[in-house]
Amino acid sequence: MYTGIVQACLPISSLEKKENLYRFSIEFPSDRLEKLEEGASVAINGVCLTVTEIIGKAVFFEAIKETLGLSNLNDLREGVLVNMERSARANAEIGGHLISGHVVGMADILSIEKATNNYRITFTGDDTWMKFVFEKGYLSVNGCSLTVAEMDRKLKQFSINLIPETLKRTNLKLLQRGDKVNIEVEAQTQAIVETVERVLNERFPLEKN
Repeated sequence: MYTGIVQACLPISSLEKKENLYRFSIEFPSDRLEKLEEGASVAINGVCLTVTEIIGKAVFFEAIKETLGLSNLNDLREGVLVNMERSARANAEIGGHLISGHVVGMADILSIEKATNNYRITFTGDDTWMKFVFEKGYLSVNGCSLTVAEMDRKLKQFSINLIPETLKRTNLKLLQRGDKVNIEVEAQTQAIVETVERVLNERFPLEKN
């Protein structure tokens, strides 16, 4: 599990593209290498990945076909900055909200509004997960725990506001219109919506033609 508080924004050091598999490395700062071992879980742009090898400060990961299809890891290049968070430890402060690192898909950036001390990004999403998005609810965007500021369900759009500290610490400041971000919906919200849907379908089944 993760907290949605990005610990570092780091460049991809190396990238090897194989059939249905990406193998890449990131050079971690010394303070983020402490007690890190092969087999550990790390969130990269909000995607839970397993450490496959550690050579010095270089930490290696592998992303398989399903992960590449669901996330923007498919667009990785050497030098691209990614958000990193190591898995939460027991008794750790939860500064954001608990996330699993299992993204449901990607959102496309429609617009970016920049003003003094205010930064708003508007996204469009997919029906498969937009039903779990609500105003003032939580979302993980590229691994960042954020609050939905505004929602337009008819247009399948939602907006988030970013404070200067979030922009400074993450790769969200680099986003441009048309870019894709990884989305993980809040687990409790998803469970409630799916439970209500199931109960309604059981009590009021749709008539088949």
